[in-house]
Amino acid sequence: MVHWLHVLARLVLPACLILGLAAPASAAMVRVLTVQGAISPATADYLLRGLNKAIEDQAQLVVIEMDTPGGLDSSMRDIIKAILASPVPIATYVAPKGARAASAGTYILYASHIAAMAPATNLGAATPVQLAPTGGDDKPDAAKPANVPPPGDPKMRKVVHDAAAYIRGLAELRGRNAEWAERAVREAVSLSASEALALKVIDLVATDLDDLLRQVNGRVIQMNGETVTLDTANAVIERVQPDWRSRLLAVIGDPGIAYILMLLGIYGLIYEFSNPGMLFPGVVGGICLLLALFALQVMPINYAGLALIILGIVLMIAEAFVPSFGALGLGGLTAFVIGSVMLIDTDVPGYGIPWALIIPVAVISGLFSFFVVGMAIKARARPVVTGAEEMIGATGEILGDMEHEGWARVHSEQWRVRSSVPLKRGSRVRVRARHDLILDVDPMQGE
Repeated sequence: MVHWLHVLARLVLPACLILGLAAPASAAMVRVLTVQGAISPATADYLLRGLNKAIEDQAQLVVIEMDTPGGLDSSMRDIIKAILASPVPIATYVAPKGARAASAGTYILYASHIAAMAPATNLGAATPVQLAPTGGDDKPDAAKPANVPPPGDPKMRKVVHDAAAYIRGLAELRGRNAEWAERAVREAVSLSASEALALKVIDLVATDLDDLLRQVNGRVIQMNGETVTLDTANAVIERVQPDWRSRLLAVIGDPGIAYILMLLGIYGLIYEFSNPGMLFPGVVGGICLLLALFALQVMPINYAGLALIILGIVLMIAEAFVPSFGALGLGGLTAFVIGSVMLIDTDVPGYGIPWALIIPVAVISGLFSFFVVGMAIKARARPVVTGAEEMIGATGEILGDMEHEGWARVHSEQWRVRSSVPLKRGSRVRVRARHDLILDVDPMQGE
């Protein structure tokens, strides 16, 4: 037995070694994440989870294909923090042709280990925009450069100085053109792909993703004090699309959708409170309102605008309670429109509520308040037609002569009745009160 084990070992072990040497090494994996549209909390969630998954899978490189007009500062900084802390090299690639990396996209491009652009793309215009009104009249006029803070606006000057220092630090960290980066913040200048390459703002221009991987193959990158050489010659490309969670966050994070959800929530709760027990409007309204509050908490909300919207709704509903020949209704509609315009007061691309949405919603809100709520209130004011309470005020006929107590026919039913005065057979009476199965009645006029 021992002899045969030795023979088997001599045959099997060399064969395993030969097969192990002949087996090709596993190909490197490149994870591709796609960003299209404004940088939002949904974008940050998608990229951060994609980067974490790439780290777990030991990806050779993460490529962020970007086409963005900019976005929120908080989301941009979350993405940049993840890029700076990543142990996996990250390349930001402005693509496809015609794409841009404006505003927040420029910062992310500067923070990446490799900055690349496709032909016919551009970057820049990285001046932070004003997220809320300053309360003064010192707004820049048409003769001033776009997005440049006015001389009398110390708050915006502080924001611009902070942004300039931030992007300069990123440029120095990656060895890119810091002077132009600061100009992009202070002067809102932009560059094409070829100009960016000539000024050393980016590392390379690639026609497509395959060209990008060919150009970065063998590139040496400094990663947290260590040197990493990229091997992307035969890399396996894996594209990761946003999952249902990211898509849901992107949908409810849209200012227009959040605006509609907020109104649906408010009207649903109002309808439920005016008609207790319907349940469906209250449940739907509560869910919509919570989703809207989740979306609005990460947006630059003007609370004066929110207060005007609520005041407008209250005034329009009050028109149904206290008829004022349209004064309350028109005032509420005006407050509602002004509040909707002021609700998200920012120049960040993709974060405004368009007039094309405000006007139809205002009209629908007015109709809802004047008609639907009015109908609900009128329905509550109608007399009761069923139940014990309906007997009060009903009329009947006495079935026999009676002194103080006898029988009467009310609603085709015989009831025991009591009266403070004698009544004759056939007398018409009206029910004044009910005590269990006995009705208190009064004679009708003329009886």
